[in-house]
Amino acid sequence: MLINEFTDGCRVDEQFLIVDSKKGVTSSGGGYMNVTLQDCTGTIEAKKWDYAPGDEEILAKGLIVAISGTVNKYKTQLQLKIVKVTSVPQEGIDWTRFVSSAPVSLETMKEKLRLYVESIVDPDIKALVEAMVKRFGEKYLTYPAAVRNHHDYVSGLLYHSLTMADMAAKMCEVYPSLNRDVVIGGVIVHDMGKTIELSGANATQFTLEGKLLGHISIGQAELRRCAKELGMYEYDDLPLEQQIITHPLFRKKEIAVVFEHIILSHHSKPEFGSPVMPLTREAFAIGVIDDLDAKMMILDKAYKGVEKGGTTAKLFNMDDRYFYLPTFSNPSYVAGTSVEEEVDDLKK
Repeated sequence: MLINEFTDGCRVDEQFLIVDSKKGVTSSGGGYMNVTLQDCTGTIEAKKWDYAPGDEEILAKGLIVAISGTVNKYKTQLQLKIVKVTSVPQEGIDWTRFVSSAPVSLETMKEKLRLYVESIVDPDIKALVEAMVKRFGEKYLTYPAAVRNHHDYVSGLLYHSLTMADMAAKMCEVYPSLNRDVVIGGVIVHDMGKTIELSGANATQFTLEGKLLGHISIGQAELRRCAKELGMYEYDDLPLEQQIITHPLFRKKEIAVVFEHIILSHHSKPEFGSPVMPLTREAFAIGVIDDLDAKMMILDKAYKGVEKGGTTAKLFNMDDRYFYLPTFSNPSYVAGTSVEEEVDDLKK
């Protein structure tokens, strides 16, 4: 039985990936384990109330374990009460059973990525975006976009970037004052630092760099390295009397700095992790698109298992709000446009 098939009161005897595990203390002073379990269809919170020595080792993050228990509804969400947990051999595991993937095939997303990069007209912007894509390679194609909140699955980073590109392309049609090359290139590169911030798709956690630097500063530094390798900072080597805005090399540096600014500002506010606020219209648009896509995915995740006419649990990353699911809702969809739609748009 898969997690998305769980119902209130059902009995479970399955293997799961432990994506989070913490020891807690009850009001009476006893110990218990609070665990997040995952399979390829999603996650569920679980608790083992009868704490025993060794539970922390057996229920360690990143391990596959066999669990027996009962599903119960707590408030509006299903929760698993663990009755028994057993270690299983970690060799030869089929990870596709435990790690969810983007709702679009990798081949389709790779083709969309190619189309978007090819659609960039400015040669300097295209060269910079291509260099970043090449720099991060397979990691950019397969990494999640987060540990837990949104797009937290295999290829989630690429899917997030492409759904943002879909919105960005439409936004540039509505607001032609936006530089499409900058906006499309910006959404493609904005989160590439997550390939260094995060450990990968299996039991994702923050790396040392992720804990101490964060993907925003990592991404800005990596983009500057790419830009320097492309000669986009040769302007700085000119004699001071030649460092003027009309010099041909200024434009190359300006493009590089504008893209660094997009990465640094895409969370829009200092309290959300951006050291600078958006100061170009393209950076502002990307910040809006990023926030919208992340929040829509958070809602999609929260609505799973919620019956029509019901509400989600309180979402701390959405101002601690509950969200209602109207009876006329149709939650089964895939965000973003198809490759065919993108080809048609590019022909216009």
